[in-house]
This record gives sequence, C-alpha cells and structure tokens, in this order.
Amino acid sequence: MRNLLAFLFLICMTVFSANAVYAQDAPATPDSAASEQVEEAAPAEEAAPAAAPATEEVVMPQISGYQLLKKYFIDGGWEFMTSILITLVLGLAFAIERIITLNIASTNTDKLLSRIDERLKSNDMQGAMEVCKSTPGPTASILYEGLKNAGKGPDAVEKSIVAYGGVQMGLLERGLVWISLFIALAPMLGFLGTVIGMVQAFDRIEAVGDLSPTVVAGGIKVALLTTVFGLITAIILQIFYNYIVSKIDAIVNKMEDASIAMVDIMLDNNVFKQ
Repeated sequence: MRNLLAFLFLICMTVFSANAVYAQDAPATPDSAASEQVEEAAPAEEAAPAAAPATEEVVMPQISGYQLLKKYFIDGGWEFMTSILITLVLGLAFAIERIITLNIASTNTDKLLSRIDERLKSNDMQGAMEVCKSTPGPTASILYEGLKNAGKGPDAVEKSIVAYGGVQMGLLERGLVWISLFIALAPMLGFLGTVIGMVQAFDRIEAVGDLSPTVVAGGIKVALLTTVFGLITAIILQIFYNYIVSKIDAIVNKMEDASIAMVDIMLDNNVFKQ
C-alpha cells in the first residue's frame, strides 16, 4: 500500500511540476520576442504600438486539467459519460475496500509462530489457541483450526488447515469479480458510445446533404471521447486489480509457509497424541 501511494504521489508531482514549468515558460516567449524586436527595430518607433496587439493575440489562455477534463466530459455526452463515471467510482470503491481489508489481514507470521511455540513448549494448548484467536487475519484462523484438531493426529491437522485455507482464500478474493466486471464494462460502454456517436454524425451528414468537415469532425470527436474515457477507466481499475491480486498471492504464500511451520512446531513439542 505504501509503495502504491508513493507511486501515485510521484506521478502527481511529475504532472504538477510539468504544468508549473509550462505556465512559467509560456508567457516569457512573447515578451522575449517583443524585446528582441524592439532592439532590432529601434528607429521604427511608430510601428511598435501596432505590433503590440499582435503579440498579445499569440498568448493562449491557460486551462487547468480539471477544466479540460470537465469540458471533454460534457462534450462526450452525459448519457455514456455518466455511466462510465459510475463504473469508475464503483470499481474504485471495491478496490479500496479490498486494499484496506488485505492490509488488515496481513500478519507477521514469524512473530505469531514464535508466540505459539512459546505456549506449546509450556504445554499450554489453550493459550496457543487464544493467541490465534486474538490475532486478526486468515493466517491466524487456519493455525487455530490446526491447533483445534491436534488431538486427531498430524494428518487431521493438515487436512483441516487445507480445508479452512480454501475458505479463507475465497474470503480474500471476495469482490474481485466485480472489479473484473467493471474493467470489462468500461471500454465496452465507451465503444458503444462511439458507435452511437458515429451513427448520429452520419445522420447529420445525411440531413445536411453535404460532407462538411465541420459536421464530420465534430461528430467524430464527440464519439471518440467516450472510448477515451472508457479506456482510461479500465486502465486505472486494472492497476488496482493487479495490485490486489499480488497482495492476495503474498498472503496465501505466507499462509502456506505458516501452516508447514506450524506442523513442525507441533511435532517438535510432542503435541500429537500417540
């Protein structure tokens, strides 16, 4: 989670610094050009006032990223743009919920196993189970199931750990199917908006009766904006999805390592009844 936040912060700082540099450099170009013209054409003092308005027209108004995004959102049509925005919001909601849950579920397995080992060395099986119950996360849950079936032998412990590990795996992956749905749905909505926009553009051409570049360019621009926003939404959600999957894989690997180490600890402390 810290690495993801650092990566997003680095991207934001890069974009912000690029905009700041552009904002500082843009007004300097006309002024420097005007000063050079004044130095080169010093005798022509009467032409200077006439050149000033031309220099002012070159300066382009600065548009912030939010205003540009808002403009493109409105140009793309509220019907499909709103549906894509809802897809992005819902997908981010599921992704953030999974990230928070997985970070809470992450457990220091080495510390947990050492505490269990201390209890088992003093023949305190109930204390070892209490340690697992008081520790959040799926790793502690499967270790608790193994300790609970210690009286049935090592085979029963391994079977209970594997069975309950499958249950915990399903809990960890809960919500991923919805994120996958939104990843696939966002570009599909964008493509649908593009197709409908192209149909409307050809309808305008048919109504006008002339292949005007203005009519064609305006219709195609509006049509393609939905595809752009749909692809951006899918890319954002795909990044979060891959991060969540990698987080789940790391937790599952820790669960498997902890279960193997748990059986070894129980064997070393002669927990299994002969």
